[in-house]
Amino acid sequence: MVGQRIRIRLKAYDYRVLDQSTGEIVETARRTGAQVAGPIPLPTIKNKYTVLRSPHVDKKSREAFEIRTHKRLLDIIEPTAKTVDELKKLNLPAGVDITIKI
Repeated sequence: MVGQRIRIRLKAYDYRVLDQSTGEIVETARRTGAQVAGPIPLPTIKNKYTVLRSPHVDKKSREAFEIRTHKRLLDIIEPTAKTVDELKKLNLPAGVDITIKI
C-alpha cells in the first residue's frame, strides 16, 4: 500500500463523542506505524426547525429547535496492512457515522 492514503470522515451530533472517536483512530493509526494528518474540523451544519406549540388556539405561538451536525476529517498516509486490520477491529460508540474512502 505504498503511496496510498485512507480518508476517514466522521459525523456526529455530540462533539465530545466525535472527538473521543477521532482520538482513538489517531492513536491506533500511529501505534501501527502510519502517519496521520488531522483531525481537521469541518464546518458544523445547523438545521433549524420551527413547530407550532399548540395546534388549536395559539396559532402564533411557535417553538424552535436546532440540530447541529459536527464533522471531522482524517487522512492516514501510507497505511500498512496492520493499520487496516487494527482499524477494522476498532469499536466506535453509537451515534458516530463513519465514511472511509481508500
